[in-house]
Amino acid sequence: MIVALHSEIRAGAVDGYRAAHLTIPEELVASFDRFGIHDWTIWRSGHRLFHLVDCDDFDAALAALDDDPANARWQLDIGRYVELFRGADGEEGFSPLEQVWALSAQKAATQNPSA
Repeated sequence: MIVALHSEIRAGAVDGYRAAHLTIPEELVASFDRFGIHDWTIWRSGHRLFHLVDCDDFDAALAALDDDPANARWQLDIGRYVELFRGADGEEGFSPLEQVWALSAQKAATQNPSA
């Protein structure tokens, strides 16, 4: 499954956020592997960040990360740069964004209209 997230960087923290993401801790990479997170990509526009997470089960991965010491250490460090996360309607909260359209889904429906 692929989910998108939206977060915002604290004022003046863009360079620090970028530097922190040159490489994330290997212990966190190992946790991601254990919990079924295959890829996590982040794009920036001004102070807004857009994350694309490819994982087996987003809710299960988040639940596992809640108890993970590597993630706890990472959150303490990266938290100084992140102002907040926003949900699909712009509300504050850590929830996936709504997928509105996907070219791949449209192509699949066109190629197999009975599915």
